[in-house]
Amino acid sequence: MKKFEEKTYEKQTIYQGKIVQLDIDSVTLPDGNTSKRELIKHPGAVAVIALTDEGKLVVVEQYRKPMEKSMVEIPAGKLEPNEAPETCALRELEEETGYTTDHLEKITSFYTSPGFADEIVHLYFTDQVKPLKERPAGDEDEFVELMELTLEEAEQMEKDERIHDAKTAYALLYWKLRGTK
Repeated sequence: MKKFEEKTYEKQTIYQGKIVQLDIDSVTLPDGNTSKRELIKHPGAVAVIALTDEGKLVVVEQYRKPMEKSMVEIPAGKLEPNEAPETCALRELEEETGYTTDHLEKITSFYTSPGFADEIVHLYFTDQVKPLKERPAGDEDEFVELMELTLEEAEQMEKDERIHDAKTAYALLYWKLRGTK
């Protein structure tokens, strides 16, 4: 047995939704005792740190029901079945912002909440965006407003908790470390 490994001896799917699945795993702990784990299965997602020629961060504002408020975030979205993360990143950038790029650099991937979910976010960077002639149709239930922010504006939004999600906070740290252009 690997250090700290928990062996699943029973799995029950409680809910299968459009985006997530909830499983209850019964596990044997490293000390031989048993426990239950509530696990969210997620297909994964992408996010894009996109800077304009003017050195502004491309973000969108949208309502987030779990928090019951609008939030300002970098463009992001869920992976479709068998979709490559880079393909998804370009699609989400185009749908949410009306920008495209010929250059996406993968920065990293990270788990959002490893205590209960397997969601992984693949983070990309581009400073070579160009506007599309026509913005593609986005998700029918997604309403977003495009914004372009200076680093100072983004930092103020973070202080005001308008930027209040991990992927966008990570993006701001990356932007500060990399430099604004």
